[in-house]
Amino acid sequence: MRLGSKVRMRLSPYQMIGLSWLILMYKERLNAVLADEMGLGKTVQAISFLAYLQQQSPGWKYLVVVPSSTLDNWLRELSVWCPSLIVVEYRGSMENRRQTRQEALQDDGWHVMVTTYNIVASTPEDRVFFKNLHFKYIVFDEAHMLKNMASKRYSNLMKLKGDHRLLLTGTPLQNNLVELMSLLVFVMPHMFGKVRKSLQTMFEIIPKVGQESRSSYEAERIEEAKQIMSPFFLRRLKRDVLRDLPTKREEVLRVAMTTAQAAKYRQLRENYCQRGRRKGGWVMWFGMGIVGCLLRGDTKEASQSGVGMLMCMRKLANHPVLMRYYYDEDKLREIAKKFAALPDHEHKEEALVFEDLTYLSDFEVHKTCKLYPRLRCYQLPDELILESGKLAELDRLLPRLRAEGSRVLLFSQFVIMLDVLEAYLRIRGYRYCRLDGQTAVTDRLQLIDKYNNDRDIFVFLLSTRAGGLGINLTSANVVILHDVDFNPHNDRQAEDRCHRIGQTKEVQVIKLICANTIDECMLRVGQEKLSLDRDISGAPVGSEDQSEDPKDVRHLLALGAGVWRLTTPSSRTAFCVMCHAYSDPRD
Repeated sequence: MRLGSKVRMRLSPYQMIGLSWLILMYKERLNAVLADEMGLGKTVQAISFLAYLQQQSPGWKYLVVVPSSTLDNWLRELSVWCPSLIVVEYRGSMENRRQTRQEALQDDGWHVMVTTYNIVASTPEDRVFFKNLHFKYIVFDEAHMLKNMASKRYSNLMKLKGDHRLLLTGTPLQNNLVELMSLLVFVMPHMFGKVRKSLQTMFEIIPKVGQESRSSYEAERIEEAKQIMSPFFLRRLKRDVLRDLPTKREEVLRVAMTTAQAAKYRQLRENYCQRGRRKGGWVMWFGMGIVGCLLRGDTKEASQSGVGMLMCMRKLANHPVLMRYYYDEDKLREIAKKFAALPDHEHKEEALVFEDLTYLSDFEVHKTCKLYPRLRCYQLPDELILESGKLAELDRLLPRLRAEGSRVLLFSQFVIMLDVLEAYLRIRGYRYCRLDGQTAVTDRLQLIDKYNNDRDIFVFLLSTRAGGLGINLTSANVVILHDVDFNPHNDRQAEDRCHRIGQTKEVQVIKLICANTIDECMLRVGQEKLSLDRDISGAPVGSEDQSEDPKDVRHLLALGAGVWRLTTPSSRTAFCVMCHAYSDPRD
């Protein structure tokens, strides 16, 4: 196999094996899922494969569909690895895309079109454009975004016309085997499309609470899944193919809350207990983390209660300023009065301003006051911003890491928590960069280059979702997860931004877990989810946009169940937010 001058850089031996496998699958007329662990260069292998195909027929067209956060990286890699491929960027405003459509149809000289999952079917014009194009190969990067067979995105992308499909994902299995089967149906629709319902029923295995081992039925399903996927999947792990890659050391730091924070957390728990009593329902708790509130009434109210309860506990475990304690009604009325008197806001009614402020957290009110000179006297004091168990732990960690010459990637799921961390870094005088979902796509690569090239920038603040996909930050060697994700694979994606090819130092991953809070329950849920991944691929523990799944909420609430409290003896029926059913806990 010769690529001649098409590919300008040298592939490693395992990447050559991956390229050979892709060529074999192409010759056998089979679609493929390249599922190498994150950091092994799936993008490079895919580009080398496109270069090979271009040698076979220079007139073939290819479509690459990627998350918006990785688009610029793909364009860069294409220009570096195979500049002979003429690339069209399909992104931007509706007017920009209209112009790109006209140019692409008039000039037939291009080879590869790169676009995003959000754009490829966002408007009728986009859908008609792609419907009229036929591609030799369609490449889907971060293909775990196709894990939901019932989603509109899945059905729209199924309609793209291409002779072959290549899926790239470092996390083919995230929650259950049905997601894995979704990828199989997508990659081989002619083979599996007609039996998708049967596959969904057969492989609907979800990690069980406190499960020590698989049942024989589940073990059989896992073995069947391995047999079905093996002809179409290629997955290698870093520990097997990158012998010289520095190790990744993981550490879970159980952090004590500050005294004031712990008192607020206990009060929050008690408030939910009282709410359960008023509703005539049931309450269950574990340690300092309330894990269940069973309300009588309709299922919607009970389910929303569970999700809202979890979110409040997560916020308080992260930092009290994510709730509202500092700004009481008197302070808010003072702020509302002065805000309504501002020159640009005379038309605002003071009562409405006050009402709006009551829906904000302490830090959101702080950010509002910071915008207006006349309101800056109401900003949060620095000592209150620093009043958090996790920030106290950062005070112990960061000076030591900087003295050792380490550089840090600091992740959080919440944009508002990134705002708090940004304020913390300013107070402590650390230089930093920041990237989250609100960062313009065109600015992301510049930020990454800035951090990689300027060693005086100590910390890179990133959101777990936006900063965890397709980004190379090997100039850092420490990853701190300020808060863990419902989906542990999102955390693993984040960890592997620096544990990948090009890393020369040992990578340290630190998870900050607030002791005796919902954090510990979430960590355990994540470990159980990863166990299924290990059963399928042998991956070591701790790698579409997923938010809190109702099943995750019920699972999380079920963890550590300690005490059921009967609050209304005469009411023997309650709705359970864990199982979405009416039951009597005494049975």
